Amino acid sequence: MYQGRYNGGKEYHPPDLDRVLARAWGQRVEKIVVTAGSLAEAREALQFVERDERLFTTVGVHPTRCSEFEENGGAAHLGRLRDLAASAAGTGKLVAVGECGLDYDRLNFCPKETQKTWFAAQFELARATGLPMFLHLRNAADDFVEILEAHRQDFAAGVVHSFDSGRDVLERLLAFPNLYIGINGCSLRTEENLGVAAAVPADRLLIETDAPWCEIRPSHAGSAHVRTKFPAKDRKKFVEGTLVKGRNEPCNLVQVLEVLGGVRGEDPEALAAQVYSNTEKVFFPGKG
Repeated sequence: MYQGRYNGGKEYHPPDLDRVLARAWGQRVEKIVVTAGSLAEAREALQFVERDERLFTTVGVHPTRCSEFEENGGAAHLGRLRDLAASAAGTGKLVAVGECGLDYDRLNFCPKETQKTWFAAQFELARATGLPMFLHLRNAADDFVEILEAHRQDFAAGVVHSFDSGRDVLERLLAFPNLYIGINGCSLRTEENLGVAAAVPADRLLIETDAPWCEIRPSHAGSAHVRTKFPAKDRKKFVEGTLVKGRNEPCNLVQVLEVLGGVRGEDPEALAAQVYSNTEKVFFPGKG
């Protein structure tokens, strides 16, 4: 989308990725983790993040794409991921294993058993590299927690990103002392979501955008707390220097912070400092 292409590749406007990044830096974003969802994406992302010292990435396979293991030799494909992770770990650009996990809302993309098999297998990457896990969970809490429990000793830390489950699932995940909860616009859609987000302990909270997805829309319950807004135009009426409606950007991280500050009754600056500290602890331990 940052190349101006939407809906299967149709081009609507010139590439504006440099402007997107500039807007993020202008909103006091200091680092961006570009999450990969396949082996091919991980290779591409590792090349991309070399362009700026503030960009980092992950290596892993998204649950909806786990069929790529079976289509490419199974254990051999895992080996290729492991080799890529091992070679990139020393560069400082690779900060997590993932995005991996379980997604039972979209089984049309990948069967449940295939997801479970290759989610469990990817803990080998974390064990080999010492990197944290960047985790995806959709409507699969029982199997997800079971696999986490079986691999409790295999990962130093992790974040369950884009969290939108209920309070019961939150409590089950918080029972793992090295797990953090990632909140974005998809986590703030309903009043129930807001209540769950307010219940995440401050020292276990991370915030994200999941751009270009998961923007905070006017119809979302959390939108009432948004204070910082950016001019936006439809992609068909693209204007250089403005956001594109329906396409999320890293600069909107400030909106997630504002919603959380509002629903939690906390000062956004103080909350930002805590989240920043949490983020360093997970992805950049010992680096400050």
